[in-house]
Amino acid sequence: MRLAEAGFRRQWHYRLAMFAGMCTNVVFGLVRASVMLAAVRATAEFGGYTSDSISAYVWLSQGLLGALGVMGPPLDIVDRIKNGDVAIDFLRPVDIQFSYLAGDLGRAGCALLLRGLPSVVAGTLTFELGLPRTGTPYLLGVVSVVLAVTISFLLLFAVSLVGFWLVETRGIRLLYQIVATFLAGLFVPVHLFPGWLYTVATLTPFPSLLQGPIDVLSGRATGAAAVQILGVQLCWVLVGVALGRLLLRAGRRKLEVQGG
Repeated sequence: MRLAEAGFRRQWHYRLAMFAGMCTNVVFGLVRASVMLAAVRATAEFGGYTSDSISAYVWLSQGLLGALGVMGPPLDIVDRIKNGDVAIDFLRPVDIQFSYLAGDLGRAGCALLLRGLPSVVAGTLTFELGLPRTGTPYLLGVVSVVLAVTISFLLLFAVSLVGFWLVETRGIRLLYQIVATFLAGLFVPVHLFPGWLYTVATLTPFPSLLQGPIDVLSGRATGAAAVQILGVQLCWVLVGVALGRLLLRAGRRKLEVQGG
């Protein structure tokens, strides 16, 4: 809990940067919403989306982007692996993976408060958003967002651990950014993908980062469908934890060999 609080406070010091990020979110949101609305109005069938539901998709995705951190700066552990300071982390009486996760959850909470929510509010003032009028979708949506942030961190953490074997990981991280944001449904909803691409996307954890939480929050997925999304997200959390622990164990052995 204290690590999450520390992550929140650390992010709080970057209020001006988050304000700039929020302004960027709003500008790109206006552009994306206008394009998507034009597509909905020009097409009889647009993946089941209407004008208000596609607007909700655009602005919710803009609001969640900063909290997920997929397109943000690399995790601190990237530099710590590169300069060898990660050896100190291994000696500390706290779990590396979960301590970094706690701090990232705090960071994400601050980003949602100062960057995500204002972006969605800006969307509601400029477009008609199709949002639920009952509380259940929002309660389930909060859980889904927490799981999405957790999955995003665990995947980024696993990508960062590749630094144990590579001198430079920027190329790997850039490739991850491109694939993750596309398959997560940032540019267009996953529901609009061709059949084969939709199948490929659902076999990856990326729709659980963005498309899943948006479907729950917007009320597109309700009841059993919403619970199924949460179940899939929970499975990917377990996979992400297991993958990170395997890479940490292998990386620790590699670090000991390099250090003698």
